[in-house]
This record gives sequence, C-alpha cells and structure tokens, in this order.
Amino acid sequence: MKLKPKITIADHFAVIQDPRIDRTKRHKLIDIMTIAVCAVICGADGWVAVETYGCAKYEWLKTFLELPNGIPSHDTFARVFAQINPQQFQECFLSWMKSIQKITDGEVVALDGKTLRGSYDTSSDQSAIIMVSAWATTNKLVLGQVKVDEKSNEITAIPEVKQRLKLGILSVALSQMLNSLVILFAVIGELKIHCIGYWMLP
Repeated sequence: MKLKPKITIADHFAVIQDPRIDRTKRHKLIDIMTIAVCAVICGADGWVAVETYGCAKYEWLKTFLELPNGIPSHDTFARVFAQINPQQFQECFLSWMKSIQKITDGEVVALDGKTLRGSYDTSSDQSAIIMVSAWATTNKLVLGQVKVDEKSNEITAIPEVKQRLKLGILSVALSQMLNSLVILFAVIGELKIHCIGYWMLP
C-alpha cells in the first residue's frame, strides 16, 4: 500500500524535542509550532501578533489542532521558541518546504546575504547575524536559509545552502555580496553551477 506523503506542518515538526518540564506544559508543542508558522506566513512580525492571529483563527485552528487550553499567550510563544534547538527547527522547516515545493526545470535560484536588523548586541559584543537565503524566482518561495558563521562571511555559507537543499545544476543569480570576479569564479567552481550574472539589490 502506498504511504500517504508527509505534507502537513505536524508531519515535519513533530520530531522537535520539547525542552519544557512536563508539569509546566499547558499547550502541546506541535500546536505552538503550527500556530507560529501559520501566523508568520500570514504576516505576523512578533509574538503578540502571533497570539492575535491564533485568537482570530481559533475556530479554524481547532479543526486540526488539539488546543487543550486555548491559544498560548505571546509570552508562552516567546519562551518556548527561546528554548527549542534552532538547528533542529531549521531542518524541520526545510523538510516541510521540500515536501510542498518542486523546483521548476530551468528555474533561477537567487542567493543573497542579508544582515538581520537589530541582531548586533553591543553589551555582549555579539556581532550582527548574517543569513544567506535561496529564493526560487519562478515559484516565488524561499527554499531555505543558512546562518553565516561569526568568523566567516556569506561566501562560505553558499556551499552549505546548496548541500542542504540538494540543488543540482541550476541557474543561480548572485547578489551584491559577490563583489569581485575572484570570489565569483570561486563560488561557481565550488557549486558547479551555471551563473547567469549578478545584480545590485536595494
């Protein structure tokens, strides 16, 4: 018998380890994950917005989530996400993305590095966080992101993006982070891709 494909958020995020103590759990972890992901997709940009989304969509969410104690508070969302393993969450998210998208033949995948606003912490001397994103231009979908190591730069993260997403021979548009021909050709050699050029982003 053919197995049903895993396409729901619960299918892919159920493996995330719950860092909470059993006696303090009032909400199921998968409920928290699902509400947060759906809220962000719909434009939520903070935990208060995620809670507001959950309350507004409660009846719909109840059709596929248990919600034993209703919608979690914004403090609960913040506390839980601060404790879960970010690497594990990213792997689950990438797994889900791969299950619901298919790269079109000849599609251009745009690679771009961006510094997260407000991520620099002067009090703890923490450098700003830089993320490299892969954007499928035809499907208009972010295929995945990789955080750049603090002691490195965007260039070293690109091979990791390719490996995680299992990208084959693709046309890749390279952004302003590749600001020299030396770096450009080095990246092309590492990825074994066909480069169609690069552009300057605002």
